[in-house]
Amino acid sequence: MTAWGLCWIEVDTIHARSYNESAMDLLSGLNPQQQQAVSAGTGPVLVMAGPGSGKTRVLTNRVAYLIGAMGVRPYHILAVTFTNKAAREMEARVITLLGEQARGVTLGTFHATCAKILRREAEHLPFDSNFVIFDDDDQLGLVKRALSEMNLDEKRYRPQGIHGSISAAKNELLLPDDYPVQNYRDEVVKRVYTRYQQLLLSNNAVDFDDLLLWVAKLLEDNPTVREKYARRFEHVLVDEFQDTNMAQYTLLKHLASFHGNIFCVGDGDQSIYRWRGADYRNILRFEEDFPSAQVILLEKNYRSTQGILDVAMAVIDRHPHRRPKKLFTDRGAGAKAQLHETYDDRAEAQYVVDTIASLVARKQALPGDFAVMYRTNAQSRLLEEAFLHNNLPYKLVGAQRFYGRREVKDVIAYLRIVHNPNDEFSLTRAINIPPRGIGDKTVIALRTQAQKVSLSPGELLLELARNNETPSREAFQGRALGALVNFGGRFDAWRSLAADVSPLVLMDRILDDVEYHAYIDDGTEEGQDRWDNVMELRRLAAEYQDRSLGDFLQDIALVADQDTLETNASVPTLLTLHAAKGLEFPIVFLVGMNDGTLPHSRSFDDPESMLEERRLLYVGITRAKDRLFLVHSQNRSAYGYAEPAEPSRFLAEIPLDLVDDTAPRRSSLSHRSTPASPVRWQAPTGSAPILQAQFKAGMHVNHPTWGDGLVLNSRIQDNDEIVDVFFNDMGLKRVIASMAKLAVKS
Repeated sequence: MTAWGLCWIEVDTIHARSYNESAMDLLSGLNPQQQQAVSAGTGPVLVMAGPGSGKTRVLTNRVAYLIGAMGVRPYHILAVTFTNKAAREMEARVITLLGEQARGVTLGTFHATCAKILRREAEHLPFDSNFVIFDDDDQLGLVKRALSEMNLDEKRYRPQGIHGSISAAKNELLLPDDYPVQNYRDEVVKRVYTRYQQLLLSNNAVDFDDLLLWVAKLLEDNPTVREKYARRFEHVLVDEFQDTNMAQYTLLKHLASFHGNIFCVGDGDQSIYRWRGADYRNILRFEEDFPSAQVILLEKNYRSTQGILDVAMAVIDRHPHRRPKKLFTDRGAGAKAQLHETYDDRAEAQYVVDTIASLVARKQALPGDFAVMYRTNAQSRLLEEAFLHNNLPYKLVGAQRFYGRREVKDVIAYLRIVHNPNDEFSLTRAINIPPRGIGDKTVIALRTQAQKVSLSPGELLLELARNNETPSREAFQGRALGALVNFGGRFDAWRSLAADVSPLVLMDRILDDVEYHAYIDDGTEEGQDRWDNVMELRRLAAEYQDRSLGDFLQDIALVADQDTLETNASVPTLLTLHAAKGLEFPIVFLVGMNDGTLPHSRSFDDPESMLEERRLLYVGITRAKDRLFLVHSQNRSAYGYAEPAEPSRFLAEIPLDLVDDTAPRRSSLSHRSTPASPVRWQAPTGSAPILQAQFKAGMHVNHPTWGDGLVLNSRIQDNDEIVDVFFNDMGLKRVIASMAKLAVKS
């Protein structure tokens, strides 16, 4: 054998040894199912990851394994997730595993990744690369403007509902011309959708849904662009796959169309965002579209006790059309879940506060260990009142977002018009804040003249400042023209400055020029808080010394509520079940466990919605690490009045031996095989004589508060009479006869 032959054998041997050592390092500490996922070969892979099963670690190690063990260049790897928090965590872990050789992986949220692609490929799109991303308020403003232009009544055609229909259409890749019309409302939505898109483009703007829609359409309609990205990304990895919508699923298929290496991690049991287009059936579509895919289950849980997992499985195992998973843990059985019944929702809130205070006082927990979860934001009010009444601090997730605060939106509006002069909505906000003599009448005149000369209002403003001879000056009165020219001059100076300085320097210049501090801080505590928020935005801008204004604006536009969650404050957290996704807490209270609340009444006539309510409860249960409290009440407030409430039908599916019952009548809960039937409390045998109904359908009755009414129905339940009455002034009410003081009218 030649020397060359010996040399190659030695090199190959060394390479093989290095490969094996690297692979072993990246697989060490993983359980067998995790190792199988991380070391899966090429081709499509679907990892069904139960809650708390270490899916982030699997994704992270998979990226590292591709680079360190399989020799894939970072440039050829794309990993997408749903929150900036998850993306930052994955990036930090990969760098910890591989060091600098991990640099170059395209890793981020779906929306941020799509925004980058759109900026690179703007030549193929109907907007420029410096487009801005309109937030929720901007989008609603566009819908309202379209409705106003069409003389359509907002009370009849609610802007939120119209926008929801537009968003749903975009998630299904339907442009205005494709929007299906089956009734008059659909016709209205189609017309508004058409104008909405026109307004977006005239502002050189996109909304959140557009980021996905335009990339999916671009890859669909432009084979050259599709092949460019499909060839580049040899491996596509997806987090939270169950939360993808049709637009995301379509663009993922296009990106993986050349190499076919797509690695999806998800859990259909945790799909809870159907209302914003997420479709857990994408998991089924994946298995149909990639029949050769490896399917790997991650069932070992590292978060919760077995007792909590057993409660969760009792709920989710009734869900049809799912791949069964048997969750298990090494943490032991742990404390049983606590089931507690209160008289009403106010007592429910007090029970939560009392229990937290007691556990903290006995040093069995820290204040930051607790999370209180509920189905709707409105449920937080009584909880907040209870915490405040007892002088206990808390933090509320889902309150006004930092980026939705008035002063923060003001400063961002200034930065957005500097970046994109065509952004009319930001210009309208900034042009007279602080007041500078440019009122609504002048703004309308500016918009009208801009249309006449085929410019955006921002472009016209710059022309007024730059050109003393422009005929457009004749369209404005003396004071109005002076104010516009003065602001236009500053606007022009900021535009020139932006090309050479960081976002922080630009922000400081704008704040000084418009004397924003004096405007927003009026010497009151509220004024100081507002200026503190501006300073917090300034602190964030300081992190962009080596990045562009466009990067800064894009990143803050794509921040999610969970990304702004304060994790350091050691106080109880109040949040909705939807906001709890991806989080974990030592002790969890699930309140409002009543039919009509969880599951929500809107799901009663929609089987798919009812399944999502089941998944939502499953997500809530599996957020708990050590202790779980399930709380419901006999009565719940509705429109200011307490009404009898049924326990959640899901509670009847939890075996009695999995809970400690603090409610005296828990043993009488009827366990039924059909989850669609509401749970009814049954009076214990021999506890009291059977009552006879006093009220019959058709009776006219009077209530001391609600006035006259007509009995629609009556029945005996829980050893009491429940009466449905339609009151002349209050509408339909359900009352307990022994408490309602109903009087029969002759």
